[in-house]
Amino acid sequence: MRRPGVLAVVIAVVCALVTGCGPDLSGTKVRIAAGLNGGVYDKLAEALADAWATQLDTDRPEIQETHGSPDNIDRVRAGKADVAFVAADVAAAKSAGLAALARVHDDYLHVIVRADSPVKSFAQLRGLKVAIGSPDSGVEFLSKQLLAASGLTGAIDRRNLGIDEALPALKDRQIDAVIWSGGVPTPSITEAVQTFGVRLLDITDLADALRASSPVYRTATIPVTAYNLPSPVTTLVLPNFLVVPTSMGDDVAEALVRGLFDARDQLVKAAGAALSIDVHPAIETSPLPLHPGALRYFRSLKD
Repeated sequence: MRRPGVLAVVIAVVCALVTGCGPDLSGTKVRIAAGLNGGVYDKLAEALADAWATQLDTDRPEIQETHGSPDNIDRVRAGKADVAFVAADVAAAKSAGLAALARVHDDYLHVIVRADSPVKSFAQLRGLKVAIGSPDSGVEFLSKQLLAASGLTGAIDRRNLGIDEALPALKDRQIDAVIWSGGVPTPSITEAVQTFGVRLLDITDLADALRASSPVYRTATIPVTAYNLPSPVTTLVLPNFLVVPTSMGDDVAEALVRGLFDARDQLVKAAGAALSIDVHPAIETSPLPLHPGALRYFRSLKD
């Protein structure tokens, strides 16, 4: 007569060895806080939703159009979203109750002026009209840190415009500069270079103050070849994370991270920023801790 305990052990061993004998997540509901329609967050969210629906054998995740990182993180903390794309500086400022699934891609700070502008440094924007990003966006959050570091808080004419509104306004001389954070190259900036001529301001003199305000900021160089620039430009690079509540179950978190990397080719087709998605930098999510389920996935790669 077989003993039930022995049979249970045998089944457990078989499940551990046979592909697909994992937790049943078919009823899992996922809501993704993405960003503005057509942006990088939105494009990656659409591709992830398709992949996760197939991998988890569940309904396609709901994609929420949002204003950006601050809005996204507030939705997760309020229980209105389960997964969010969030810039690291915003995550650092609102980290309570949150964990990261992975670092996904990096954005670069762009401070854009017309090619014929007399402005040569960020300090010379004093008194001018500057687009600082749409309301409640990650770009607006970064712009405020930049203005504080430069001593220009309250000293410019702020315009809450996203990149798609700001560049036409710059072309028509309605504003003097645009602050933007995105991939290199950002297609709309490439188009602006070719159509009416723009250049980027170097922020070397602000780098130390910005890094002191948040350890997530790092300096980087935008090469000449990115936008046919006259010279390389020193700027900031800022990671983006996939963020979840710490209350998310370990099995769900592990499955979502596994799905992220299994879907990398699909993500790259959706947005070139996904080329930087890699398991090695993915674990670098400080100041947010990795979710235990995500950590379990990354450790499994070493087995």
